[in-house]
Amino acid sequence: MPPALPSPAAPSAPPTTQGFLLRGRVSYTQFAQGYRTGLEPVLMAAAVNARAGQNVLEIGCGAGAGLLCLMHRVPGLAATGMEKDPQTAELARQNLQANSYPHATILTGSFPEDWHLEEGTEAPRFDHCMANPPWHADNGAPSPEPRRDLARRLGQHTLRRWIEGCATVLRHKGSITLALPTSLADQALVALSASGFGGSTLYPFWPKSGREARIMLVQARLGVKSPARLLPGLVLHEADGAFTTAARTILEDAAPLGIG
Repeated sequence: MPPALPSPAAPSAPPTTQGFLLRGRVSYTQFAQGYRTGLEPVLMAAAVNARAGQNVLEIGCGAGAGLLCLMHRVPGLAATGMEKDPQTAELARQNLQANSYPHATILTGSFPEDWHLEEGTEAPRFDHCMANPPWHADNGAPSPEPRRDLARRLGQHTLRRWIEGCATVLRHKGSITLALPTSLADQALVALSASGFGGSTLYPFWPKSGREARIMLVQARLGVKSPARLLPGLVLHEADGAFTTAARTILEDAAPLGIG
């Protein structure tokens, strides 16, 4: 387990709201203003083909929604999250404690810049990495809410650097799972190939039947040579806006997506 980085002193935390994930199975607190958790962390966690005893790392873990959903579905995981914003990282720690995951670790810092080990410490090897990177271009109009801006703004090299960093901490044939807008799929595939990943799988989410997919998962494994695949994906909503039965099993009942 990597050592926790010292957390900078943070001002008093802003107001929070109490809610739940997975139809009440997971207690979840998030900030009342700024970035609010969407469907993506839940869908991403459902796609990670983890099993008890394995090591999982989430980069940019926010308040911990993805880790919480994955650890609920797969008891016995060793989980680490890394979050740049100190207040959000502390909220993730509180969420993990509230759901009885005291042994999960949340590190404060930027990945991979702040990922370092004490001299003489053996480098960790994770079985799985996952990330829901910021989606909005670095040159876009800034949000008036600094925390929301940090969570949404994609730096020029953020996606590539996160993928490169994952390649250094994953074991051979370990997996990476990315929740992305479809507009970033080409960048992700190029960066994955350049970093030694193969077997890339694209899994689109259709908002309704016949509608263009705007979000997708991209999953790959380190050091494998398998060709890329495009799967049928999942329709999220019925014509009336309600979640489809298949989507509800993922978002409410913690069922796995079964991508791998």
